[in-house]
Order: sequence, then C-alpha cells, then structure tokens
Amino acid sequence: MTLKFILSLGAGVLALGLSASQAQEPLKIGVVSVLTGPAAALGQQVRDGFQLAVDQNGGKLGGVPVQITVIDDELKPDVAVGKVRSFVEGGKVDFVVGPVFSNILGAIAKPVLDSGAILISPNAGPSTMAGKACHQNFFVTSYQNDQVHEVLGKYAQDQNYKKAYIIAPNYQAGKDSLAGFKRYFKGEVLDEVYVPLNALDFSAELAKIASAKPDVVFAFLPGGLGVNFVKQWSQAGLTGKVPFLSAFTVDESTLPAQQDAAVGMFGGMTWAPNMDNPQTKKFVSAYEAAYKIVPGSYAQQSYDAAQLIDSAVKAAGGTGDKDKLRAAIKKADFTSLRGKFKFNTNGYPIQDFYLVKVAKRADGKFQTEIAQKVFEDYADPHAKDCALK
Repeated sequence: MTLKFILSLGAGVLALGLSASQAQEPLKIGVVSVLTGPAAALGQQVRDGFQLAVDQNGGKLGGVPVQITVIDDELKPDVAVGKVRSFVEGGKVDFVVGPVFSNILGAIAKPVLDSGAILISPNAGPSTMAGKACHQNFFVTSYQNDQVHEVLGKYAQDQNYKKAYIIAPNYQAGKDSLAGFKRYFKGEVLDEVYVPLNALDFSAELAKIASAKPDVVFAFLPGGLGVNFVKQWSQAGLTGKVPFLSAFTVDESTLPAQQDAAVGMFGGMTWAPNMDNPQTKKFVSAYEAAYKIVPGSYAQQSYDAAQLIDSAVKAAGGTGDKDKLRAAIKKADFTSLRGKFKFNTNGYPIQDFYLVKVAKRADGKFQTEIAQKVFEDYADPHAKDCALK
C-alpha cells in the first residue's frame, strides 16, 4: 500500500468522521431555573424532571444527543437576563426551557425569542404572553397562570362561601392568581393582600384573618413563602377553623418542610403523583429512586417539556427546518403524564384541572392527591386575543 493511498484513505475516513459528527451535532438546550434561595426546591424539580427524561432517553431527545446548560436565575430578573443573553448569543441554541417564576420569564423572553430559539416554559404561564403578546416560538407545558387559581375560585363558589380573604406575592403571577380566583368566586373579598416575594413573617396577615373571620382563605404563596405561611397558620391556631384553599402553597416542593401542618389542605392542579395512569406510576417511581423525594408539578411539567421536544425533533427530522419543528411541537404528539394534553393557538395547553388534597402516605412521605375534577378540556381566557393560528 503506497503512502499516497494511505494518506488518501486517512483523509476519506476523516471526512466520513466529520460528516458523522456533524450529523450528530447535539441539541443545545438551556434550562433556566431558580437554584438558590428559598425557592430553590421548585427550581431543582424543574431541572431534575427535565434531566430524568433525557436520562431515560439515553442522553438523547428525538434521537439526537443533548447538551444541557443549567442556568441559575437566582430569582433576580437582571441576573437572569445577563446569564441567558450570554447563553443565547454565544452560539446556536435550539431551545431554552424555563423558568419557574413569571417575572423571570418576562425578563428573558425577548432575548431568547429574538435569538430565534424556541422558548418552552415548564411552569410560568403569565397572562401577558397568552394574548396579544403570544409568539410563534413560545410554548407552555404547564397552564396559563390564572387557571389553577380559577379551580379554587370555582370550588369556593360551589361550596357557597360568602366572604374570602385572599393573599399572593406582589408580582405578575400573584396578580394573575387573584384575578383567576375572583373570576369564579362571586362572594365578597374582605381583603386582597400582596406581600413581597421574600416575605418571611406573616403574623400581621394572620392576625387580620383571625379578626376578619372569613368563610374561606385563598393563598398563592409558592416555595418558602408557603412553607412559612402554613407553619405560622398552624401555630396561630387557625387549622380547622377557616377553610384553607391554595395554589402552589401546599405541594410536593413545600410539603417536606410543612409536613403534618399541611395535611387536609386543598390545592388546584392538572396532575398529582397518585394520578391513575401507567406513565405517572413509572415517572413517580423513577423520580423518587433518582432524587429521593416525591415529584410535584414542577418536575412533571418539565419532564413533559423534554418529552415534547423529543417528539417534535423526531417528527421534524431535526431542528434545521424551524417551520417543521414548530408544526411538530404544536401537534404535541407525546404521552403527557397528566393524560389529555393539546396546545391552543397561543401555545398554552388545553387540559383538565383538579382539586387536590394533601395526604400523608403509608411510608411517611407527603403528597397531593386527586380529590375531584373541576374543569375539563379547559382553555385559558386570553387565547382569543392571540393572532396566531
């Protein structure tokens, strides 16, 4: 064999190697989540739910290897924008998945969408992006923020409660939450209270509740807010005296800290760990084995986001044709952990919603469980203002 032939053969092998490498260029995905501070438990579930799906798919989505960059937004809009802009401007980015909080989504949406990347929110679903500001590259695998809170408003109305005290943090999702509750609750709102996102002490609010004697309390206090509020609620002796309805206040991210103080409290959601379908049973078992905690909606919705990407990339034959990729995402041809799932024209889901109740399992762990269905095939009220088809 001549030297010339060997060099020629080597060049051919190298060319084949480069071609194979290029064909398997990884999907570049940024997962934006809060991983520090009191809300870190929520963000960790978003990160871990997505990673579990990738792991179960052998490190690939749509048959393509995945390169994940995890971005801690620190629950600070300016920090999130800086980190995300650096990520999307640093090279070809296929997807950004996140964040947890709507104020962070509002901050990062423009740089992500301007870059041409597809933004999939596994949790935040603000009203501001569901109507006129909807975008062809923006999809949500959770819900529109108002909807979960509407579950509790509808339930409170159905229970014939006349007077309500309602409380939420002072940011977009908090405003959406109380608007959602009031959309269905037609009784008197005794007080509508907005607290700082970093609030720790609720003694003043609890004193007002005790004095006002409402028929029901509705709270949207996610993460550390909910942990402190529920513990202080119990300490204030309000347990069993006033019906307590909430969203994201008693869930699998807060229950490990709240424990018995939360048992019997109601929430609203599209899914619970005891949902009776085979995909949920498999997911809950795998998540608990991997991360040693009960998964909540944050993990479930993030897992679904990964499965959505997997189905779309597979159907579109990669990410090269954005129109084909978008069309494949819109079809939502994957098996959601919650069962029924489809996208509305605004990129937000149409799905069922449930009243859930906190229970203590036989193994001593805590979880939410399905109590009753409240809405079926429910579309958010802002989709009518979206011009997308």
